[in-house]
Amino acid sequence: MADPAMSVTPYWELTFDADGDVHGRQRDRLVAGVTDRGVRDLIVFAHGWNNDRPGATRLCSAFFAPIPGLAPKARIGYVGVLWPSMRFADEPIPNFPRTVAAELPRPPALDKDTRHALLETFPGRATVIDQLARLLDQQPRQDAELEEFGRLVRLLVEVVPPGPQALFGADTLAEGVPQDEPGMFSAPVAAVCEEFAAALARQSPAFSLPNPWDGAQELLRQATYYAMKRRAGTVGERGLGRVVGQLAAAAPGVRVHLVGHSFGARLVSFALRGLPEGVRTVKSVTLLQGAFSHYAFAARLPHDTRAGGMLQGQYNRVDGPLVCCHSRHDAALGTFYPLASRMAGDDQGVAAGLDLGRVLGERWGAMGFGGIRAVPGTRACTLADALRKGLPAAGCVNVDAAAVVRRGGPPAGAHSDIVHRELAQVVLAAGRIGRPAAA
Repeated sequence: MADPAMSVTPYWELTFDADGDVHGRQRDRLVAGVTDRGVRDLIVFAHGWNNDRPGATRLCSAFFAPIPGLAPKARIGYVGVLWPSMRFADEPIPNFPRTVAAELPRPPALDKDTRHALLETFPGRATVIDQLARLLDQQPRQDAELEEFGRLVRLLVEVVPPGPQALFGADTLAEGVPQDEPGMFSAPVAAVCEEFAAALARQSPAFSLPNPWDGAQELLRQATYYAMKRRAGTVGERGLGRVVGQLAAAAPGVRVHLVGHSFGARLVSFALRGLPEGVRTVKSVTLLQGAFSHYAFAARLPHDTRAGGMLQGQYNRVDGPLVCCHSRHDAALGTFYPLASRMAGDDQGVAAGLDLGRVLGERWGAMGFGGIRAVPGTRACTLADALRKGLPAAGCVNVDAAAVVRRGGPPAGAHSDIVHRELAQVVLAAGRIGRPAAA
């Protein structure tokens, strides 16, 4: 069913819960609709960590909007993947203006909208959320209170086995055992908060004097991102991958093109791991500012040759290219992602102001900042070259999209700056959809 706010047609939505279970009627409408509407190419878009349903729908609509004009003769269908993530109220919606209030310095406290989002995202944790809010309001000076805050944050985001999300907490495996849980959960909380506060001060004049409770709020934000990262893997493998398999069985002639932003990029990547054996209908994957490890597809990790990424070899499930668009202007992935993944409390010089991307990025970096790493044969090009010369027919491709993915204020930088005609053209070029018009 078309959404009245949607800019393209035919459009369907697929809604998943935190365990990857899909809304059955929506799935059935999609499977029947692609045949009834004569769809040849189906573009499936998954939003990132910071969208509620209205924001996700607006983002889908804005990203899809130029595509009919770029490929007017193609028989394209569109799908928006909706999954339970959350946005802190002081964060911008991707490619939509910040409110005036969001531009002003804010105290380290949980506003009503953020509290509501936390309650929706972590049901059954109301008491924990109230305690976190009280501590942020009071800002007690004792380190013991910061330690208590850290304990509550861990309690908020923990997954109690059994449950599918517990399987998706890390991007790497060593001898079959998940490793590399973010250091923010194991390091002393006061030190973690000081690190985050120092990073905020370097990113924004609003935090020019580091306050550990600014860092505490950032710890809460990063912990919820980690939970969203884990959830994205669950929804991709157990949810979207299975739906794509069902679609392939019912409509084998439909060519599927997966597109994801931020943790949505992780979601569509894990969908490859959930595809039924023999399914070859995924013709392209485009990752926009992917918020997961740049080693996710590697067979061997440079720092541990016994281990590989959780998605090693999965790009071979794509009957076409897997394209990673990245930007050096993405401060969320260049600074806070590696810092949260591995808190640098071990004399690496971060507190002295060294570039976090250089200090931590090699081991703990995100592909949306510097591209896919350690996958032999990966091609690299600029956005201009990708549009002028085209993209390879298969394999991993890094596209430097910094020419357009560059707008955004601190602390996230350009992470959400993805609604661009040029990036829509990349999707069309990756999938060889129609004959895209010139930029």
